[in-house]
Amino acid sequence: DAPHRHPVRKPWHEAAPSSLAPAPTTQETPRPASSPRPPRCGVPDPPDGQSARNRQKRFVLSGGRWEKTDLTYRILRFPWQLVREQVRQTVAEALQVWSEVTPLTFTEVHEGHADIMIDFTRYWHGDNLPFDGPGGILAHAFFPKTHREGDVHFDYDETWTIGNNQGTDLLQVAAHEFGHVLGLQHTPAAKALMSPFYTFRYPLSLSPDDRRGIQHLYGRPRPAPTSRPPAMGPQAGVDTNEIAPLEPEAPPDACEITFDAVSTIRGELFFFKAGFVWRLRGGRLQPGYPALASRHWQGLPSPVDAAFEDAQGHIWFFQGAQYWVYNGEKPVLGPAPLSELGLLGSPIQAALAWGPEKNKIYFFGGGDYWRFHLSTRRVDSPVPRRATDWRGVPSEIDAAFRDADGYAYFLRGRLYWKFDPVKVKALEGFPRLVGPDFFGCTEPANTFR
Repeated sequence: DAPHRHPVRKPWHEAAPSSLAPAPTTQETPRPASSPRPPRCGVPDPPDGQSARNRQKRFVLSGGRWEKTDLTYRILRFPWQLVREQVRQTVAEALQVWSEVTPLTFTEVHEGHADIMIDFTRYWHGDNLPFDGPGGILAHAFFPKTHREGDVHFDYDETWTIGNNQGTDLLQVAAHEFGHVLGLQHTPAAKALMSPFYTFRYPLSLSPDDRRGIQHLYGRPRPAPTSRPPAMGPQAGVDTNEIAPLEPEAPPDACEITFDAVSTIRGELFFFKAGFVWRLRGGRLQPGYPALASRHWQGLPSPVDAAFEDAQGHIWFFQGAQYWVYNGEKPVLGPAPLSELGLLGSPIQAALAWGPEKNKIYFFGGGDYWRFHLSTRRVDSPVPRRATDWRGVPSEIDAAFRDADGYAYFLRGRLYWKFDPVKVKALEGFPRLVGPDFFGCTEPANTFR
């Protein structure tokens, strides 16, 4: 293994943003033996000695890249602190950080060999890069074009968490290590994901340096296919070579509309309206949004009536008497009739995946609701229950979703209610306006609720 020939200090993630040529990295300042070193990636920093003409470059390449853009990954073992589906979702989110800015795609497999093999292991584990127990080295990965290319190892003895600094955040460490697996070395650029030292930052995002590096290796994302109406042929007897431009439809204003559906997908919040989607991460609207929903889910109908993500990471969409299922952005099923789910001609207006493992799924429509079971892919009974069971929530709703803390949210018109899972009723002080609370809209002076 090439990395083990260099001294390893306390690393947390693996590679750094790439650049046109290797750039120097900063070295850790010597500390007294008794002074604890900050946790960092186990991938050694590149050696000094690059030519002076390259010293202004930041992102650093490992010298290898994958010769394909569709990669598979497999998780061999899991950390004990986290539910397996949490780990799967977090790994998918960490890979998505890179796929969003490149043509790369990542597909999980559950058996056999994958391009990227992910494992949680301890101490000596067969690659001459032993882990050191809690703290210190958190993880390491191997670059493309090496004999262990695609291997990613996490120290099982760390306190792995998701989205907080009570331990070591798996999302940040995984995204860093995947940068190495794709061909990036450590970078000296401040606040870059590919910096060798671990610092908790939320929400996770690539720095401009990270983005330049990975796009130097793989290029920019492929443009999303757009569906255009067939062009009208020239009129009889008229000779012209002019093509009338097609004006793209403008997205509606989030401050002025009622949404068709809302769902938490891969830990982010997606609002749907008239074929468009708004994407919120950490409470902030992401750059490039609103965008056409077909950018993510080709073949998705417009508009959608309801959406939810199940515990396996599949995303379900509903429109009228039909439904569709996607694995990430890949279509798996649909259109299929709602009758397959035990619903007899009852359109779904909202869907809610509830519970800590998204194992409680409810469909809402017409003032009623149904409990849906993924194991059987059927509702409890085609005969619904009254939505008044959900105390303090209007019986007719447009959308529903669950947040990371377990609260359910119900939308009707431009208002929303927050539902307490412990007291099993809507919280005091609701309803509130969706626009100001989620999109920073100015609340009208006179609001009648």
